[in-house]
Amino acid sequence: MLFTNTTFFGIDPTAGQRPFVYTALDENLRLVILERGPIDDALAFAAAQSKALVGVCAPRRPNQGLMADEEVRRGLSPIPNPGRWLDFRLAEYLLRQRNIRLPRTPGLEDDCPRWMQMGFQLYQRLEDLGYRAYPHEEADRQYVEVYPHASYCALLGVLPFPKSTLEGRLQRQLVLYELNLKISDPMRIFEEITRYRLLNGILPFENLFNEGELDALVAAYTAWYLARQTGQPLMIGDPGEGQVALPVSELKERYS
Repeated sequence: MLFTNTTFFGIDPTAGQRPFVYTALDENLRLVILERGPIDDALAFAAAQSKALVGVCAPRRPNQGLMADEEVRRGLSPIPNPGRWLDFRLAEYLLRQRNIRLPRTPGLEDDCPRWMQMGFQLYQRLEDLGYRAYPHEEADRQYVEVYPHASYCALLGVLPFPKSTLEGRLQRQLVLYELNLKISDPMRIFEEITRYRLLNGILPFENLFNEGELDALVAAYTAWYLARQTGQPLMIGDPGEGQVALPVSELKERYS
């Protein structure tokens, strides 16, 4: 697939029962859409795209048990201690070795948290629309698994501040702005904070994205980055169990 005239889409279902957050970037990193809504709204936008690469902030499927396979374990570096990491996906183990902590994905769908189950449903419905797992040479519409925390670690080179905090939101939006996404510069907030506004609790946060929006945006950016790769994309994990895409060419040994 040649990624020309392509929409780069990010969907964050981690709100669970609350509305999904979905966003899209064009080839020039301009913001096409940023919305909250039910899964049907996100899928309607995906269905309207003739060419798209969708970054989904959720595992593709439940844990397939690869970390219980002795042959797989012997091929890892470091080799896991006996009896350890058996209930993690391969991608989760590999990223946790670099201090990038992903939620553990259980082996049974019923044991997975609500947001993961919504993610499984989202992938299936994307498949029903004709989307196929990246990389696919022939499909014009593809999807890829993204874990936003891992993407931000890779982009920043350090562990980010917690995303629920003001400094975490500023940090995430700033790195996206520095990557030339056509979004507001979050540092302008500090130019607009006055003594009067601070004393009266009037803070200029209207141009600062929230957690779900920032996760969806980095998922869309990761999809855009993959399309711009001329070499082998950085995909962590096993294709059959689920690979996490990263928006960098290589990872550090450890993030701190």
